[in-house]
Amino acid sequence: MTAKQRSYRLGDLQLTIMRVLWNRGPASVAAVQRELEGKPLAYTTVATMLRKMEQRQLVRHRTAHRRFVYEAAVTAEEVTRSMAADLVDRLFEGSLAETVSHLLETREVSRRELDRLEQLVAERKMRP
Repeated sequence: MTAKQRSYRLGDLQLTIMRVLWNRGPASVAAVQRELEGKPLAYTTVATMLRKMEQRQLVRHRTAHRRFVYEAAVTAEEVTRSMAADLVDRLFEGSLAETVSHLLETREVSRRELDRLEQLVAERKMRP
């Protein structure tokens, strides 16, 4: 199974760590720990999470100056695509229309966002 076919389900902490690595690039455990949002986490907690994420092939590491330096092994697009598809499939039985309808009914949507959605739909209709 290729990376593009893989299914990714990440918890909040895992997703936050991935965002740090996507935005920052390769980083030591200490650097990731410093950049995490929310309450401070112990170094060992971050190190353990990174090891678990490496086992799942989400990140990989190399050793530099006796430190592990981690980097993302999957792209933000791969994870976003997989998690969004999973959400649509599991909660809305694959219906994109039901997904969008739900979001429009339950979230604040600016006029600008509605215009953008209309533009996206129009562009999609033009595709063969």
